Amino acid sequence: MSETGQIQIIAFYEFKKLETVAPLEDLKASFRAIFYDLGIRGTIILAGEGYNGMVCGDRETVAKFIQQTESLLQTILVYKSSFHEHPPFRKIDVKIKPEIVTLKQEVNISLGEGTHVRPTDWNAIISDPETLLLDTRNDYEYKSGTFRGALNPRTEKFSELPAFVAENLDPAKHKRIAMFCTGGIRCEKFAPYMKQIGFEEVYQLDGGILKYLEETPVEETLWEGECFVFDERITVDASLNKGSGTDHSQRFSNRKKASV
Repeated sequence: MSETGQIQIIAFYEFKKLETVAPLEDLKASFRAIFYDLGIRGTIILAGEGYNGMVCGDRETVAKFIQQTESLLQTILVYKSSFHEHPPFRKIDVKIKPEIVTLKQEVNISLGEGTHVRPTDWNAIISDPETLLLDTRNDYEYKSGTFRGALNPRTEKFSELPAFVAENLDPAKHKRIAMFCTGGIRCEKFAPYMKQIGFEEVYQLDGGILKYLEETPVEETLWEGECFVFDERITVDASLNKGSGTDHSQRFSNRKKASV
């Protein structure tokens, strides 16, 4: 991973019952205060089920943000990190939503236990010919790059993925499924969903593509192309530097954000 840029970008999430920590409106106000006090930019989504965020700042400021966030949420922040010469976020946005990643399905997250695969073990899992490799991202993300041999569901939004599975995959036929997404959060919900509907052997890439690229030497990667990211960089390459990809989603003129 290159650290030539002066701006650090971190992506993070956790499924955690936030209302046991504090009311969501109070957490929203506290995060806005942290953003303004530190000069951090980015987005945080809060819901009863947890939090999801991407923020940027100089390294010292990001370190302070991590410390204050851990104190506020009573947690240890697990995050993916990359660097860029300029801040890829311009605004401060703290939202309260029904879900931190929108699937529109009731999911028992605890069923995801035992499905996580570390980046160091991922190549072996997806190289097995018995493994069906599922890209849980949307079609415009797939077009920028994906893992070799991955199935593209051609969805426009994450909540369409259950219908694709119902129409195209069968627990009796597809015995081993491995899945991945940008930062891990979609799989954190979809892996237990797949277990819930009868798929027995399910794996998810822990930390997503970003963590895989962060930890995997370029000469060993099975990633092909660039990774679409939800900020003004549009894509990052295998070294997590700003890529040359185009925005297939055609949505960034409106500064819209999506889940990672």
